[in-house]
Amino acid sequence: MPDVLIASCAAAAGRDEDEPLLLAALAAEGLTASSADWADGDVDWTAAAAVVVRSTWDYAPRRDEFLAWARRVESRTRLLNPAGILAWNTDKRYLRELAAAGVPVVPTAWAEEPGGVDGALAAWPGDVVVKPVVSAGARDTARFSSAERADARAAAEGILAGGRAVMVQPYLDRLDAEGETGLVYLDGAASHAFGKGALLTGEALGPGLYAEEEITPRTATAEQQALGDRVLAWVGERTGTVPLYARVDLVPGEDGAPQVIEVELTEPSLFLTTDAGAAARLAAAVRARLS
Repeated sequence: MPDVLIASCAAAAGRDEDEPLLLAALAAEGLTASSADWADGDVDWTAAAAVVVRSTWDYAPRRDEFLAWARRVESRTRLLNPAGILAWNTDKRYLRELAAAGVPVVPTAWAEEPGGVDGALAAWPGDVVVKPVVSAGARDTARFSSAERADARAAAEGILAGGRAVMVQPYLDRLDAEGETGLVYLDGAASHAFGKGALLTGEALGPGLYAEEEITPRTATAEQQALGDRVLAWVGERTGTVPLYARVDLVPGEDGAPQVIEVELTEPSLFLTTDAGAAARLAAAVRARLS
């Protein structure tokens, strides 16, 4: 049994660009490692010294099963990130807590039952983005213009019918030119940043495992880095632990100031290919957790 098991999913085999870099970096640290499908009942996860959750991108339709798996693994060996973080982070209503703490978050209206849909959609006059609170890879997410409110309502009601609450956000026009900025943290320290091109063109993203993205290396501004650092510190206080990895995704608000759109602590692509030293830093962080 390897020292480290990387939790993935069957559909991600050969599609996670981070995985070969991480496996090679772990080997350079003197650690044996391999990957396996988190839902494979034949895998003895507890025989490894650590299980690192990575490309478990199919968890959203069976979140309860995924979290039960995480708790079982954690009861017998080290799970990174821990099950408590996964439970909290896999429902995007954590953004409410972040906003309540005074952190600039993309404005969001919530609909937890059909009667709340129209009010959420009416919160902004222009284009809106409708998405479920439990989702991975931007699936079931769509942008609607003000003339498409009936379609937006149908999308929201479809999400609710599937047992997930809905979140509605204004589409931020500056995204078209500036895109998103992702800040990656490893073992509590800033590692690297990347840029992500605008994704939403009006059609729902899905049903594939994840939406294809245009990713480029990027240097965070001082304002972006300060916000990312603030978020990571808040996460540490909220969860009582420093996550092995974290990704803070930022978008430009109407005035250009950064706002948090997601804090990814479960299965984010870390885009290790955008920074030559990132895989080695992640492997060293794993090694440190085993010391």
